[in-house]
Amino acid sequence: MYEKNLAAPCGIYCGMCRQYLVLKKDLLEERGFKIGCKGCRIRHKNCAFIRRDCPKLRKKEIDFCYECEKFPCQNLKKIDKTYRERYFVNLIENLKRNKEIGVDRWLQEQKELYTCPECGGEICIHDEECYDCGNKINPNIK
Repeated sequence: MYEKNLAAPCGIYCGMCRQYLVLKKDLLEERGFKIGCKGCRIRHKNCAFIRRDCPKLRKKEIDFCYECEKFPCQNLKKIDKTYRERYFVNLIENLKRNKEIGVDRWLQEQKELYTCPECGGEICIHDEECYDCGNKINPNIK
């Protein structure tokens, strides 16, 4: 259904990420970026958050952190804490939900969550803004 590439191993939905959206919407120059991202799974480099420090992910022994016997590890807890505090996104709960309902349904839920209620555009969680109409919004704050 949706590209698995947008479901990061750590529980981040790449479709809400600034680096992904500036590339997708051709806003690199306008937003002051030199490069964007097509999603963490497609990158030939190691993920900046988890993969570089996780041998199981580097060796492709697991697809998601929830598949590991150490879930949630210290690295995941650290990035989860940052995302909960800054953006109100719980990566560990995202991973549990992904495991429960499957990646396709989880991606559909995430896509719906990060769709602007004003214009139907895409919301960037890092800027708390719809990149289509400029609506300031964080769908995780109720």
